[in-house]
Amino acid sequence: MGKAKFGDDFKRDAVHQIVDRGYPVAEVSKRLGVSTHSLYLWLKKFSKSSGSDPSTEQSAEIRRLKLELARVTEERDILNWSRIND
Repeated sequence: MGKAKFGDDFKRDAVHQIVDRGYPVAEVSKRLGVSTHSLYLWLKKFSKSSGSDPSTEQSAEIRRLKLELARVTEERDILNWSRIND
């Protein structure tokens, strides 16, 4: 078996899931069948904040963390609701 080759569009979509949608790297890695190492390389290459000033990178990270927090909070609330109604 050879090494899998992914196109730039696929890589950008994977980075989008992590940066803009707030999914953890490990989850995207498992779902897409890509190593976390590859994802981190793609993040470095395709991230919008690549090469920008630190304040922009911090803003992107804060936005990503807020999205992830909202997603995890929603998942927790759904689990709590289902336990209450069982």
